[in-house]
Parts: sequence; structure tokens; C-alpha cells
Amino acid sequence: MTELSAAHDAAVTDRGRLAGSAYNSDRDLAARQSLYQWQTPRHDLPGIVAEQLSGVRGRVVDVGCGNGKFIQRLRDDQPELALLGLDIAPGILAAVPGPVAVADATRLPLATASVDAALALHMLYHVPHIPQAVRELSRVVARDGLVIASTNSDRDKAELDDLWQRAAGDVLGTGRGPARISLSARFSLEKAPAFLGEEFGRVETIKLPGTITVHDPDPVIAHMASYRAWADQHDVPFEATIERARAILVDHIARHGAFEVTCLGGILVCRR
Repeated sequence: MTELSAAHDAAVTDRGRLAGSAYNSDRDLAARQSLYQWQTPRHDLPGIVAEQLSGVRGRVVDVGCGNGKFIQRLRDDQPELALLGLDIAPGILAAVPGPVAVADATRLPLATASVDAALALHMLYHVPHIPQAVRELSRVVARDGLVIASTNSDRDKAELDDLWQRAAGDVLGTGRGPARISLSARFSLEKAPAFLGEEFGRVETIKLPGTITVHDPDPVIAHMASYRAWADQHDVPFEATIERARAILVDHIARHGAFEVTCLGGILVCRR
């Protein structure tokens, strides 16, 4: 691991940064989530998770529940489930329909085999010790229960990475600037099955490819700006790079009519 990637890993997993800045409210998470409304085909991720849980009865814990997007959908679709939301960031839990609690994914405050399913959706890359979190998910889920995780591919949104490097290079006057930080790299769609396979005999990957097409720069800029908690990791003036990216986007859309972003995320359904 290079010194730079080690620093990025430390920043992506730093609890103080996660709880105090990145997820102290749902502003930045909501900006990242909202970009998908311009994706074709549209993947209803909460609906897909709810469908996977259709045979589950009893207790479901959402570990790293964030702003409660999945809990809310499950409350609507399967009101008979007993749902619990856990997150390390107290601020983001404020609007989540309870019960909720502040908790660490590597030390879940739950008894062994006490839940029928566990969710770990777009969050395991934030855990310092991923194998320990996977062991905890396995511990708390009943023998015949399931765990559903989700993440993005290493190839997800490559156009945003390119846009960032172009903008950063313009700001620095260096041609192409440094890469932006990747949140999901530590637990990408490509790496996740190996982590999960340590505890679960069956890991099914459901890939969700798509293309986001925008005719206005604002949704893309909001998504890029949502990484502000890691601004110090980019080795470039963050706000200036965001503004330069906006100017590049405005020009691109004027020339081509739209800006396209190729997406690849997915969910992993784990059983013993």
C-alpha cells in the first residue's frame, strides 16, 4: 500500500471525521443518493432490498443505517418486521424512524443469533477492520438468516474521477491533477465477495449497472461537493476544483447537450 492510499484509508475510516463531519447530518449523503434519480435504468435499491427480505420474519438490523432510507422503505412495505437502525454518527440518526442507537459495526450491541437479517448497505468500506465487522454480522444473525451488503464497483462513476482530475489539473496548472478519494475502494464490488465469503458459504452478487444523464451541472456538482469532509485528502484546493469542474461541465453540456456518468453498484446477498 502506498503512503497516499494508506492516508486515504485512514481518512475514510476515521470515526471522528465520519461522525463529526461526513455524516453529522444527511446533507452530503442525500446529495450522493439524489444523483441516481437521473440514472437509466432506474434501480430501486430500497425496493430490491425489501424484495430480498420478503421471506424474513422477525428482527432486522440496519448497520450503518445513515439517513434511514432503507428503514423507511421496510417500514412501509413490511410493517410486521421489528427494525433497528444503528450508526456511529448520532447526527444522521435524528430523522430516522426509531428505534435507533449509536453503535460500532465491529462491536454490535446485540446478542448472538438475535436477528433474522442484517443490512450493511454502502458502509463496510468505512469500517477500519472489515473482517471483524463481517464476523459481527455473522454472529448476530440467526443460523438460517441472511446478510445483505451493498457497495460500488472499482469502475463506478469513472467520468467523475476524470472530471475531478481535469479540474484539479487546471487549478494547479499541471495538466491532470491528483485523483479524488474513493470511498468504496476498500470494499468494492470486486473485493466484497472475498470478505463476505470468510463467514458465509453462499454470496450472491446482484449487479446494478446504469448510466446517469444530466442536462444541468448541479446534481453532479452537489455529488462531488459532498466529499467535502475529505477535502484535505485531495491535495488540491477543494472549492476551487469544484468550481472549475462546474465550468467544465457547463461547457460540455453546451457542446453535447448532456453529461453522462457510467455507474456500477450492486448488492450481495449472503447466506451460510
